[in-house]
Amino acid sequence: MTMRIGIVWNPTKVDEEQLHAAVDAAFPEEAEVLWWETSEDDPGRSMAEAAVEAGCDVVLAVGGDGTVRTVAEVIAQAGEDAPRLGIVPQGTGNLLARNLGIPLGSIPKALATIASGGEREIDMGWVRTDAADPEVGFLVMIGCGLDAHMLAETDDRLKDRAGWLAYVEAMGRAVNAAETVDFEVTLDGGEQHALRGHTLLIGNCGSIQGGVTLLPDAQPDDGRLDLLLVSAEGVAEWAETLRTIVWDNGIRRLLGGTDDTVSTGAAQHLTGESVSITLPTPVAFEIDGEESGEVSALEVRVQPGALRILC
Repeated sequence: MTMRIGIVWNPTKVDEEQLHAAVDAAFPEEAEVLWWETSEDDPGRSMAEAAVEAGCDVVLAVGGDGTVRTVAEVIAQAGEDAPRLGIVPQGTGNLLARNLGIPLGSIPKALATIASGGEREIDMGWVRTDAADPEVGFLVMIGCGLDAHMLAETDDRLKDRAGWLAYVEAMGRAVNAAETVDFEVTLDGGEQHALRGHTLLIGNCGSIQGGVTLLPDAQPDDGRLDLLLVSAEGVAEWAETLRTIVWDNGIRRLLGGTDDTVSTGAAQHLTGESVSITLPTPVAFEIDGEESGEVSALEVRVQPGALRILC
């Protein structure tokens, strides 16, 4: 039976002629390839829905994290007969691709990985940011506070030129503007915990740009969400927090020194299948590295085995 491949691609991220040539070279001539181009008004939802409706066996998301997340949302909601998802990372962060080891910076290499047929089943996170808002999917992590404020401070033109280094430039301004707030956190419908900090991350995957792992226990296929609450203030606490992230929960674990995640008073780790959060005032919010306004409440859950990724 002829394989039907749907391609949802972002024209602002990739050259059309280059993409067509790479696809022609990667897949058999008998494969049926259908194309959908995203638009400024639609980052890929209606295109992915059309690909599912067309009975595609595989849907490729070609673009940045926003394109990948939008296509993944549709596929995760498509049920048992949902197509497999291939990722051709063409953005700044490419966060899910980094966590899954999908080649970056080369369309032919990413397509070769997809065409090889290797498959991994992963979870998807879902978040409702306020009581009346619809659920939105995420693949890597969501964040409140300093993390999201940093994204809001990032200059888009600098990001286009310097890639993820633009976020470093924004960090200094964001740190100065960060305020410690009270988080009321409930894990798996249990007891409510009163926590205080300026950054809260909830993730399905643990790594970000630069090889930094913020959530060392996060696995995209374990059916759980991992949390990191950061409350560091002053040079000494920030130094301790960075040492914990980079050494204790990063390099030392890679070298086999320990399997246990280290928490400190300024960096606490938690885990659960669902998380409810309320805040006294709205704070900046991000989804998979994209600024998403402000929130005062979150309802977060994991959908186990939501996607079959070709990687």
